[in-house]
Amino acid sequence: MGFRPDKVADQIRQELSELLTRGAVHDPGIGFITLTRVKVSPDLQLARVYYTTMGDEEARRQTAKALQRATGFFRRHLGERLQLRRVPEIQFQFDESVGHQDRVEQILRDLHAEEEQRKAAAVSESSDADTDRDPDTPSR
Repeated sequence: MGFRPDKVADQIRQELSELLTRGAVHDPGIGFITLTRVKVSPDLQLARVYYTTMGDEEARRQTAKALQRATGFFRRHLGERLQLRRVPEIQFQFDESVGHQDRVEQILRDLHAEEEQRKAAAVSESSDADTDRDPDTPSR
């Protein structure tokens, strides 16, 4: 992918973020969302906007529907702000990578906790073995 699609993707992410933070979208279904990245096709015809949201599965579905309803508003605003001959189609997609990253971090935390427990158990066993030994008997 060339430099131009990346530049357009950054502009789209910035403009959409501003719209969402200013509260320009008056749809109550759009809750607290974070735009994680935007990927624009090499021909600048399609922009995939990845987002994350707070809440459960139902809140996620409601946000997806609200974003779909507001797509025309977003495109119209982008057409006014960006210097493009044709405004790209916008597709909103929930960013699963954040959930996967959280899962990997949880697995790593669990592994570290398990390793600490093993070390503590090993230290405890070695200290128990030292106290069981007769102090008059020389160690080998």
